Amino acid sequence: MKDQFGREIDYLRISVTDLCNLRCRYCMPMEGIPKREHREILSIEEIEEIGIAAANCGIKKIRVTGGEPLVRRGIIEICARLSKIPGVRELCLTTNGALLSKFAQELRGAGVSRLNISLDTLNAERYREITRVGQLEDVLRGIDAAEAAGFSGIKINTVLIGGGNDGEIQDIAALAEKKDRHVRFLELMPTGECASWDRERFVDCSEVLRVLPGLVLEGIDGVEQRYRMPGWRGSIGLIRPVSAHFCPACNRIRVTSLGMLKPCLHSAEEIPLRGLHGKELEQAIREGIQGKPRRHHLEAGKSGSLREMNEIGG
Repeated sequence: MKDQFGREIDYLRISVTDLCNLRCRYCMPMEGIPKREHREILSIEEIEEIGIAAANCGIKKIRVTGGEPLVRRGIIEICARLSKIPGVRELCLTTNGALLSKFAQELRGAGVSRLNISLDTLNAERYREITRVGQLEDVLRGIDAAEAAGFSGIKINTVLIGGGNDGEIQDIAALAEKKDRHVRFLELMPTGECASWDRERFVDCSEVLRVLPGLVLEGIDGVEQRYRMPGWRGSIGLIRPVSAHFCPACNRIRVTSLGMLKPCLHSAEEIPLRGLHGKELEQAIREGIQGKPRRHHLEAGKSGSLREMNEIGG
């Protein structure tokens, strides 16, 4: 289905929980967030129903997000149900990887076709500093388990943080040198916990091109610029929501774990989906697609979203 600006919207990101087992400094407060009543969060049946309605509106790709989706009770059943929806060609999941060694095989069996794994550093001490409670070894073990389970082309997402991991660009990129992995560098967005951070913490993705001058642009894939390093097996991606907004190519909508449809990540506009069924639910999704704004305005210095990233799912 096309929105009012002619963009084909065929990608749904659906958050299954706002909880997370990490406390990344740019995403969540140290104390975490208050745990909601189970009835406040979308049920497995509601998630499936939204997925079916979205597919009827032209959605072909669904990504399961959080918070951290692997802390959600019933995550394997959720994935299994979504993967069986007629019209959904690809089911993906984004995870911090800390629990992946436990779930990788089951996720593969449930129909998940692709994984995105967040990894902001290869330094164990820095990983602990960024996540406050995490262990780097858990994520590395999770990546190995995912590849052993048959996942190929794993995407490793690294948020660039000035004065933090910006000195590790070369080392992190090298994760794609000898294996079929896609390492993506993302610009830190001024939203939520990091909205008030000093400007020096926000690193332009052009820094990656400076550190890796041999990168060759292959093309544009949705919201990312994709590069290849000659001789490397994997690839490198740049996602630049601040320095070079990708809004003209944005093909996605989002549903929060509370059942609110967000036409744009950085907009305050939301459409409630809970309690809607059948054609009424489809109509609400169509309205959300049609109401998708032309672009965000992050370069003004702050996101317009009223929610934290752990609620939206990124």
